[in-house]
Amino acid sequence: MKEKKSINWNLIVIAIIASTGGLLFGFDTGVISGALPFLKQSWALTTGQQEWITTAVLVGAFLGAIFGGRLTDILGRKKIIIYTSIIFAIASILCGISPSPAFLIVSRILIGVAIGISSIAVPLYISEISPAKIRGALVSSFQLMITIGILVSYFSDLAFADESNPFSWRWMFYVGVFPAIVLFVGMIFMPETPRWLLSKGRNEEGEKVLKKVENPSDFQDSLKKINEEIEKDKSAARFKDIFVATWKTPIFIAIGIMFVQQFVGINTVIYYAPTIFLLAGFSGAKAAIAATVSVGTINVLSTVVSMFLIDKLGRRKLYFIGLVGMCLSLVALGSFFFFKDTLGDSLKWATVASILIYIIFFALSLGPLGWLIISEIFPTKYRGVGVSIGSFSNWFFNAIVAFTFLKLAWLFTGEGMEITKEVIVDGIAKTETDPNPAGAFFIYAAVAIIGIIWGYKYIPETKGKTLEEIEEHWRQGRPANKL
Repeated sequence: MKEKKSINWNLIVIAIIASTGGLLFGFDTGVISGALPFLKQSWALTTGQQEWITTAVLVGAFLGAIFGGRLTDILGRKKIIIYTSIIFAIASILCGISPSPAFLIVSRILIGVAIGISSIAVPLYISEISPAKIRGALVSSFQLMITIGILVSYFSDLAFADESNPFSWRWMFYVGVFPAIVLFVGMIFMPETPRWLLSKGRNEEGEKVLKKVENPSDFQDSLKKINEEIEKDKSAARFKDIFVATWKTPIFIAIGIMFVQQFVGINTVIYYAPTIFLLAGFSGAKAAIAATVSVGTINVLSTVVSMFLIDKLGRRKLYFIGLVGMCLSLVALGSFFFFKDTLGDSLKWATVASILIYIIFFALSLGPLGWLIISEIFPTKYRGVGVSIGSFSNWFFNAIVAFTFLKLAWLFTGEGMEITKEVIVDGIAKTETDPNPAGAFFIYAAVAIIGIIWGYKYIPETKGKTLEEIEEHWRQGRPANKL
């Protein structure tokens, strides 16, 4: 019994340190939400410039995701995570010292590269080092750290928000250096994954690590299965080799689940929450950021609940529960903005309530499931490449949603639906006109319905299955919903 407890603690420590990459991921994607109102004020940004600064990190993440999978297969999961921590630290400093919007955009592209690579390397690392029975919870620690990172960025934004200083956004970015240092130092002492070591012929090292993380009674069986799969996949993996009939279903699942995850609009909330709250009637950037902190808090708490449920209820049940809840809350959110004149001042509280419900259902389901499922469904030989496909699909769809939210809101803002308010610029009162986001939220709700229909056929139940059993299922040509 003592030995089993020790092994569990080894896994917990490894998962916490590695998933700090998720904290950086969350921090550097969430920090823009509080910084954006101040950036808009300090540089008099247009709608297009706001979208470019917001989306720049996603462009970088897309680039990082393209090359990240192959690099993790060549250099190893551990080394890549260490390298990304260095990029995170340097890019955070560059963002903080940015003298112009163009410089900030380039700096955020660089930080996005680190996010894109870490979004592959971290869940891959945790997945390959985890026993099947608790793999779902441990890989979900990555998503938990993303939500904690987002929450930390909201608190950081709130702490540094100064209505009298438009350039208070600089310190919001500097804070990202500290978790990058924690990740760098922590990963130096962590082992490489046993599957990667064994696949590179480093058998003694691989077996040593496997003994530390696997239950003693399962060690020989796990070692045998890993070696069998490595033997089947002995030739070097090439990107084009994964596009064969055997792996078409996992590829379609990886792309599909990331499409649904992003096009239900999650990152319009993460990136634009203060902006949405300002549209709903909150007075001042600091008040809007304060309301956003509640979103981050609920996101973290709901993700914790998901970690306890994911290996009990299973992937499919959580997927459908989450999408139904998100669909209903998006319809409510769109309706509240559509009837904004009727609701009056209560619009802002109805908006907060709807977004909190939406976040609860997302964090219980699509939040952790997207990264978990793509880390499970590919064979050892192609896992880095496969996760890379899922990851850069995520960033590609994410960029589209982030870059089009304000445009989509304007597109569906009919005459008389605009949101107007009085603002003081250089001591002079002016009327500012903003779009009504009702139509955008209705579009995201429609995507949730499509996701429910698609998921019935394509979301696999990987609960309790070893990575080798999942691989064998695809080799037999069986459908996803029969796993």
